Amino acid sequence: MGAIDVWSQMTTQRMAEAPWLATLLRWTGQTGAPQVPSTEVTLAAMDAANVDISLLSAWHGPAGSLISNEEVSAQIDTAPDRFRGLATVDLSQPMEAVRELRRWVDGKKFVGVRVVPWLWDLPPNDRRYYPVYAACVDLGVPFCTQVGHTGPLMRSETGRPIPYLEDVLLDFPELVVVGGHVGFPWIDELISLTIKFPNFHVDTSAYAVHRLPPDFVAYMKGLGQDRVIFGTNWPMLSPAGCLQRLDDLQLTDVQQDAFLSGNARRVFKL
Repeated sequence: MGAIDVWSQMTTQRMAEAPWLATLLRWTGQTGAPQVPSTEVTLAAMDAANVDISLLSAWHGPAGSLISNEEVSAQIDTAPDRFRGLATVDLSQPMEAVRELRRWVDGKKFVGVRVVPWLWDLPPNDRRYYPVYAACVDLGVPFCTQVGHTGPLMRSETGRPIPYLEDVLLDFPELVVVGGHVGFPWIDELISLTIKFPNFHVDTSAYAVHRLPPDFVAYMKGLGQDRVIFGTNWPMLSPAGCLQRLDDLQLTDVQQDAFLSGNARRVFKL
């Protein structure tokens, strides 16, 4: 059984032209124009790392749609056995956001919701998220977000787990949350929240596994073996590049299977 990548996107041209993306590309060592990958290129990258399924994200920010839910739906249709979707919303229109999620999220084609706090410059305990959280609970799907510092030239404070994400987990004990990008430099805060809240998980997107902080790797082998999920942030990082030195982590077979696919299958009900 192959891996599941829970953070990827098939970038549109308008997202590739976003002014903050150049800084993100520097973090990942890319030069030249940002990638706008096709289905064929994305599937080839998945196959090179034995990735069975990728969750494709929609993106929406204050300036408008970067990858729409309609576009993600069309992307999934090009390879429905390999792709699932994560819908997104316009936080400035809370009731329309709820209607949008009810329109797209069915738990089969679209299996979750993603909103990136740094893009909105709004921490996750802002009131504008709360109708979205209620909709996720009602629809029975995870809310996916970003934790930790921000690669683009945007504020990182919105990604700090405590108090912002802790407030959400306290207010919505039924809500399943997946925090992407590991949470550095607030690893201790992140780990403490996963211990405290049984519905909180974290994915390793934006990190090649050999670059994971040592404390995070130790957590993966202990209390976090049922909480850590594989992700890439494709096309910023490739699945093969992220997993090239997986053996260096010295995970047991059980830990590795949970990390690569088991936890994702459970959390996203795949």
